[in-house]
Amino acid sequence: MPEVHSEIVIGAPPERVYGAAKDIEGLAEFLPNVEQVTIREREGSRTVSEWLGLVPEFRRSIRWVEEDLWDDARMRCEFRSLSGDWDRYEGEWSFVPEGSGTRVRLKIEYEYNVPLIGPLIKKLLHKLVARNVEETLAGLQARAEHGG
Repeated sequence: MPEVHSEIVIGAPPERVYGAAKDIEGLAEFLPNVEQVTIREREGSRTVSEWLGLVPEFRRSIRWVEEDLWDDARMRCEFRSLSGDWDRYEGEWSFVPEGSGTRVRLKIEYEYNVPLIGPLIKKLLHKLVARNVEETLAGLQARAEHGG
């Protein structure tokens, strides 16, 4: 299964960065290819949200329902798609103190099967998922460092 991972050091304390990521609706405003996020359920450390993302290169949108399990003590989050367009979509966030900032790691494993999808389209999809990871980290950085 394809996997994408990236990391960034954000110039804000871990508690602030973690809180900015955990506020999914607020973070979504900083993500260019996310049209809408709706929280369906929030109970304890578990959040269930419905996502509508845009994939301009394919001239379509992608929808999924995601479950996030937040571990406040360890400042980690594991997430996975419960339903939607992804055949499989899961990953994890980690937030680690580094100097006066925070090293954020984001890993996503995904599977998206479309009948007759060729190797070139799969490569493009991988690039799009990788770009989305980078945009998510940049959006989190903007939110945590500059408010919002």
